[in-house]
Amino acid sequence: MTARIYQTADWYDVPRLYDIVFEEDTEKEADFLEAMLDRYGRTGRRRVLEPACGSGRLMEAMARRGYRVTGFDRNPAMVEYTRKRLADVSGRVFEARMEGFSAKGTYELAHCLVSTFKYVGSEAGAVSHLRAVARALVPGGLYVLGLHLSQYGLRSRTRERWVGARNGTTVICNIQQWPANRQRRTEQVRSRLIVTTRGEERRYETNWMFRTYDASQLRALFRAVPSLEHVATYDFTYELGRERVLNDDQLDVVAVLQKR
Repeated sequence: MTARIYQTADWYDVPRLYDIVFEEDTEKEADFLEAMLDRYGRTGRRRVLEPACGSGRLMEAMARRGYRVTGFDRNPAMVEYTRKRLADVSGRVFEARMEGFSAKGTYELAHCLVSTFKYVGSEAGAVSHLRAVARALVPGGLYVLGLHLSQYGLRSRTRERWVGARNGTTVICNIQQWPANRQRRTEQVRSRLIVTTRGEERRYETNWMFRTYDASQLRALFRAVPSLEHVATYDFTYELGRERVLNDDQLDVVAVLQKR
């Protein structure tokens, strides 16, 4: 049998494919963000910041709901893709890293979902990021942060699969994750995309390292930034009636942090 060949590429360099994979949950996520503002927010303004905004799908969704949106990403291709999609709405996007951006006292809401936060590879970088978000928020403003916790005792690989389609292009995304290294606080992740357009198939592979967190490590990180108070925990179902406890029984975590 002939081996399937995958082209080594950063899938963030092909924003349209990334967008197709994740777009299904966009409106559900936007509904959840609005609900968090209604439930925990203390201000009436409608300014939103998205660190690591990716393809800008949530920026556009929130802008169409009447919010003034700003986002940034470290990948130039993502920034350019987002800039074009925001052409018909009010929004601003720029290039920056999560641990190295600057904005002060402007936003009522910031959000970063789908584990992008775990690209920040050190504790110092993670603290720097949270402090920067805190500076960007008005008093009472919210940071909604979503990530997968790690199971340090796991010895086998885990897999996830998504399928998306748009305008004749189908994208199958297979994510494989290796067991976490507790000592190094890292876990290896691989994404493989199978892209079919008009019968023609292309394959892409991306490999990267995430920083790991279990519940106690995440709580310790939050304590290191006292300007943000951890006020609630949910999961990736985004169900308002399913508020969770931050512990290792629930691996998909959406933490709601509030600027003191």
